[in-house]
Amino acid sequence: MWLRLAATAALALARCGIASAQAHSVITLDDAFARVAERHPDLRWVGLRGDVLAADLAGASLRPAVTAGATLENAFGTGATRGVRAAELSLTLASVFERGGKLDARRALAQSRIDALAVERETRRLDLLADVARRYLAIVAVRAQQDIAELDVAQRERAVAAAEARLRAGASPESVVLGARAALARARLDRDRGVQRLDAARRHLAALWGEREPRFDVATTDPTLLPPIADASALAALLEQAPELARFADERRIREARLQLARSDGAADVQWQVGVRRLEAGDDTALLASVSIPLGARERALPARHAAEAELAALDVEREGKDLALRSTLIDAHGRYRAAQLEVERVRDDVLPLLAKAEAAAERAYRGGAASYLEWAQLQSARTAELRQQLDVAVDAQRALIEIQRLTGQPMLLAARTATDATESHR
Repeated sequence: MWLRLAATAALALARCGIASAQAHSVITLDDAFARVAERHPDLRWVGLRGDVLAADLAGASLRPAVTAGATLENAFGTGATRGVRAAELSLTLASVFERGGKLDARRALAQSRIDALAVERETRRLDLLADVARRYLAIVAVRAQQDIAELDVAQRERAVAAAEARLRAGASPESVVLGARAALARARLDRDRGVQRLDAARRHLAALWGEREPRFDVATTDPTLLPPIADASALAALLEQAPELARFADERRIREARLQLARSDGAADVQWQVGVRRLEAGDDTALLASVSIPLGARERALPARHAAEAELAALDVEREGKDLALRSTLIDAHGRYRAAQLEVERVRDDVLPLLAKAEAAAERAYRGGAASYLEWAQLQSARTAELRQQLDVAVDAQRALIEIQRLTGQPMLLAARTATDATESHR
């Protein structure tokens, strides 16, 4: 009986250990990228779209069909056409001889659409990776907020202990203890609320690869480590290779192929027909042939040609507008990053050390009776508020960096990872 209970307990502990290991598996940003690349439907859609366009190319490569026909004339009439002796049976083959290079123009248009799919896939991939990076960053930010909350709780616990000690010594009223306990309760609430935010952020990231019950955590990262980046002009030069501008080259090929197809429609196709006619009255056969060309093909093709020319001319204006919009967004993101980088570094090097020293001095002064609890509590609040402000600014800088990487098509990395790697290499 005891052996059975021991075995059951061991099995339960093993299951708990496995579940705990699964729940605390750590993934990096690259791991998140890999999961999304494997499972997200947007990238699979591009492959299916390629199959559709390949079928369109096969259809565009077909020549006009040859039509087989049979015509019976002068049969089962009255008078001289009574009976079948006056009947005439014709067997024909007919088709269209295309002029103006219509077949090549159709092929070029279908092929240009296939070529443009690669740029569309890259654009979708960058947008998706940027979304992954932003959601991953949200988890990192919540984790950092929890660290600040833990620091705040530790500060408030020391304040409560000091206030209770002074109350027991008769050197402080009970109201100070109650106020310190209220501040501690608020700090614990903020810490516990962070647990819920962390779970929501993990679920938000896991939804990108279809995982409903996330069993992972993210690698430890300090989002306030912001490395230097290139100046705005150097980054703007990378926009020329950005997928959002590269797609205009493919779009130009598509519109040029469409224009060529519209021009080829101005050349009238030749409709031909050949066949054999049997004359029942004389039991004779004769060759049958005909050729026809529709009139006014050039005039009918003019509207489509003018529309294609206008669309091609408008493409340069579209590209110019897109280029201006991308450069404006890039300059804004670059400015936000540089300003945030300066603020984060100054707060880390100048403001926070002074606040930490001031808070420690206020604690010593309060314990020694030389300062009030209010002075110490205000410095505690100022320190945690500055830490939270620094974190918010750093997270905004990380978002700006993600946007810069998306616009320029550069590898999607969080700034803290780069900074951490640089720090480790100097060690």
